[in-house]
Amino acid sequence: MGIKGRALTGPVFFWHVFRWMRMSMSLLTDQLRILDHAAPLELRGTVIEVRGLALRVADLPAPIGAMVSIREKNAHQSKLDGEVVGFDREQAIVMPLGPTTGIRRGDRVVAEHFSPFVRVGESLLGRVLDGMGRPMDGRGPLSDTLIRPLTPPPVDPLDRPLINQPLATGVRAVDALHSIGRGQRIGVFAAPGVGKSTLLGTMAKHTSAEVSVIALVGERGREVRDFIDNNLGPEGLARSVVVCATSDQPALLRIRAAVVAATVAEYFRDGGLDVMLIMDSITRFCQAQRQVGLAAGEPPATKGYPPSVFSMLPTLLERSGRTSKGSITGIYSVLVEGDDINEPISDACRGILDGHIQLSRDLAQKGHYPAIDVLSSVSRVADDVTGPEQQAAKRQVLKLIHSYQQVEDLLNIGAYAPGSNPDFDLAIACKPAVDRLLQQGRHEVKGAANFDAARSQLLALTQQTQQAQQQLNQRTRQPVTPAAR
Repeated sequence: MGIKGRALTGPVFFWHVFRWMRMSMSLLTDQLRILDHAAPLELRGTVIEVRGLALRVADLPAPIGAMVSIREKNAHQSKLDGEVVGFDREQAIVMPLGPTTGIRRGDRVVAEHFSPFVRVGESLLGRVLDGMGRPMDGRGPLSDTLIRPLTPPPVDPLDRPLINQPLATGVRAVDALHSIGRGQRIGVFAAPGVGKSTLLGTMAKHTSAEVSVIALVGERGREVRDFIDNNLGPEGLARSVVVCATSDQPALLRIRAAVVAATVAEYFRDGGLDVMLIMDSITRFCQAQRQVGLAAGEPPATKGYPPSVFSMLPTLLERSGRTSKGSITGIYSVLVEGDDINEPISDACRGILDGHIQLSRDLAQKGHYPAIDVLSSVSRVADDVTGPEQQAAKRQVLKLIHSYQQVEDLLNIGAYAPGSNPDFDLAIACKPAVDRLLQQGRHEVKGAANFDAARSQLLALTQQTQQAQQQLNQRTRQPVTPAAR
């Protein structure tokens, strides 16, 4: 069996066997690398201080990133897990993966392993995992899994083929006007309450990618079940892996949830699949790293974010992309604080990503969903994955939208005289047709998205625009009768 529910026979079977053999060799290399970083003997330290969210541990020569267990002085059972995040003179700084309540001075801290990892496998499909990669959906343990390190080496830039194939998202405004390519990384910039989760759920459910990996980082506890049941649905969950760490969980778990999701996506990518990685949200990932960095003693910089935040951002975002084995198309939501699109995290993400989709509160208040501001949005690979005909149609539609925005205030106060500006007249005439293209209901798409369908609707709008232009030209050529004078 390949992806769940698909029987493999004949040449397809042997192709999948070859694909999984190649992936297994890669995973064997990863496991050998983990063995190199394993603790050769038990390293122990002692808790001497709890300062804020972090512990100060003496006599623990474990490296940064090492996983530790915190135990009572004379007990063998772990009380709490943690991670080494820094050093202060002779002391190791440990962030626990849980509340510090109950930790005492003198408790033992034992190094478990030096290289963090997660278990991956095809059995993850349809499952919901916590920030540590453990099942949390009550459907039993994972089976047939392999170990994969959380911090692999960066992908060789020369191993990244050009992005030249479109990926259907199921969102008509995106597929038609700001087309996304397989292996692209794009941000969804939005303030709270403008339909971001619904938009991401539509993409995850109807994308033409073979697997979706969804990271819910710092979300409200109520929204996790709502996203899975209402936005993703059983159909979308069946070919997805959901990793979540809610806002009430420790900062380290929220960071790890994002990294675990990226690692799971890389596993399926190395198996030759096209993967869509959706992360909601990258802003809360950065806020979690801000807590860790400040607890480790980093100096605050822009808006209180320490330098490590802006170092980790490209490391995480660059894990998406296309390789010679497969592709990861990254969709990252960015919360715009106070509707300020130039705040530090938004600004840093725009400089790294391959485009951005801007959601507008003004459009949402008008009932225009999805509330995508197509004039403020851009896809840097759109021209590489679409043909000249679609590109010309896109430019025409964007011109119509821009012209209507210029004349809208005059229309509202009744100050515009028809015939004053041909571009404005055409934009006014085509406004209902443009809205029909851009607006879309949550349940409008059925099954997997079809990129050609969105392209056809865009070209049909172009024909309607031409007809409207001809009608306007006929009106201007009609002679004025004496009665009209």
